[in-house]
Amino acid sequence: MKRLLPYPAMSAFILGAWLLLNQSVAPGHLILGAILAVALSALMRPLDLPPVRVRNHRLILVLAARVAWDVLRSNIAVFRIILSGGHRKITSGFVQVPLELSNGYGLAVLACIITSTPGTIWMSYDDKERVLLIHVFDLVDEAIWISTVTERYERPLREIFE
Repeated sequence: MKRLLPYPAMSAFILGAWLLLNQSVAPGHLILGAILAVALSALMRPLDLPPVRVRNHRLILVLAARVAWDVLRSNIAVFRIILSGGHRKITSGFVQVPLELSNGYGLAVLACIITSTPGTIWMSYDDKERVLLIHVFDLVDEAIWISTVTERYERPLREIFE
């Protein structure tokens, strides 16, 4: 079974996502989703990914709720900036965030969080210096952004993955 489905959780996620995106559990969608799930899982085998070790499952839900709330707030803030029509001075900029997080899966989740939040984007990560570079659309205070990334996202991700 491990040969057919090297990453069963990923396969289940792909199948579930396929069914949700198509908003149907019709036999055709179920079969096509299963074929995609098995094929994509098999394509990942050559990467020889290390297993994911999650230490705190409850914290995943807390972090997901926090990220959803922050994405909603950020959408509203960017919407207001756009509606203001340039009446407000916007200062975009780059922020260097020192990180303690070293787990690859944790860093990947952090990249998804940063990039999915409107007004911010993950630019680069220096794994030797452990410094993350993000771009912020409306940068008011660098210290607030550093604190936000490290306290709201990095700390829980370290508890989950390390």
